[in-house]
Amino acid sequence: MDPMTQSDKISSSQGLADGQNAAKESKLSVKDLIHWRDPKKSGLVFGLSMLLLLSLAAFSFISVASYLLLALLCVTITFRIYKSVVQAVQKSNDGHPFKTLIDKDVSIPPETFRKHVDSSLTHINRALKQMSRLFLVEDLVDSLKLAVVMWLFTYVGAVFNGITILILANILLFAVPPVYEKNKTQIDQYIDVIRTQVNTTMAKLQEKLPGAVKRSKTE
Repeated sequence: MDPMTQSDKISSSQGLADGQNAAKESKLSVKDLIHWRDPKKSGLVFGLSMLLLLSLAAFSFISVASYLLLALLCVTITFRIYKSVVQAVQKSNDGHPFKTLIDKDVSIPPETFRKHVDSSLTHINRALKQMSRLFLVEDLVDSLKLAVVMWLFTYVGAVFNGITILILANILLFAVPPVYEKNKTQIDQYIDVIRTQVNTTMAKLQEKLPGAVKRSKTE
């Protein structure tokens, strides 16, 4: 095999492995954040996410995005002018203060991009298949469950708007995991009881519904 070709394959595989490791570390860091492994980092992320959502509740998305980018630009411009003045006074030649960041490669490796596209496509196809199964009533009970959920969501939508739901979801995302971790045994017991009752009720309902498609044991 040509040494150059072998070297390219090794570099490609290393890039893919680095992308997988980065994705794995990202997942672990998100899990650590919502479980408050590091209270300072979790508190910072929770506070910033709440500030962003509350800002979106008061202002439009365009206004919030514009103010955030304007604030970032003001910080970088001020720091750039400050460093230029310091260099002029001290007669030093330190160069551009952001040179390290400018020279940093921020491009996305093709392997990582294709990997995420393939993963997203798998989830999209799975969701489309599930939607087709539900809306074309392959299983009558599952379609009725979806109808009940959608009916309940009409009441939720009448009380809350989208931003309010996102704010509540953000609070629950950071509040539920630590509570569940501390009371896992008791919560699991209650969940098992509820799941058993729901499954029993659904089984009785499926037997009484005319024309209901019976689930096979292999599903």
